[in-house]
Amino acid sequence: MIKGVLIDVDGTLVLSNDAHARSWVEAFAEHGYEAEFEQVRRLIGMGGDKLIPSLFPDLNDHSDPGRAIKTTRRRLMAERYVPQLKPAPGARALVERLQSEGLKTVVASSAQSQELEALLEAAQVAGLLTEATTSSDVEQSKPDPDIVAAALQRIGLPPAEVLMLGDTPYDIKAAGTCGVDVVALRCGGWGDEELTGAVAIYDHPADLLKNYRSSPLSR
Repeated sequence: MIKGVLIDVDGTLVLSNDAHARSWVEAFAEHGYEAEFEQVRRLIGMGGDKLIPSLFPDLNDHSDPGRAIKTTRRRLMAERYVPQLKPAPGARALVERLQSEGLKTVVASSAQSQELEALLEAAQVAGLLTEATTSSDVEQSKPDPDIVAAALQRIGLPPAEVLMLGDTPYDIKAAGTCGVDVVALRCGGWGDEELTGAVAIYDHPADLLKNYRSSPLSR
């Protein structure tokens, strides 16, 4: 029986993945590094600790210029893009439904803690989701399992009683390592083939909500 849900935010509750990719491209450019949008877009869902060396193996987020790029990206995202973000269709209604069904909810996001509040505001769920694990809380971001493992500890339930809502292959890999099944959403921009491993796939939160009773959330 499902008793809790771990919830990714970017691409799942808020339509932010393209914005994240653009902010990374612009941040790299400000520091003299050229990265193509599509190249970066396919890495969104990882934290900066993974994304930066995936594009430029000689860089990391612990020392400059990688650290400076990460700081610039955070500023660009906050100033340029967060004010324009829209919630995924049905984001707040789905969270309200989960909680009305008595399910525990914990955010499991690769965002840093200082970014998460703004993302939750943009998703219109800031007052609903108060428990969270972010990349600031762990050593490694997705697709490593650290964030999901920490969220599991916070939710206080065994993996068999928990599902994760996510939108990227990195969510599926991280959760799977922890023994947690994933319900995936296409609104993050990934196709069904790329979301292989999810126990179910829906267009967006509103689609999942419409099919709630037949979904894995009701098992």
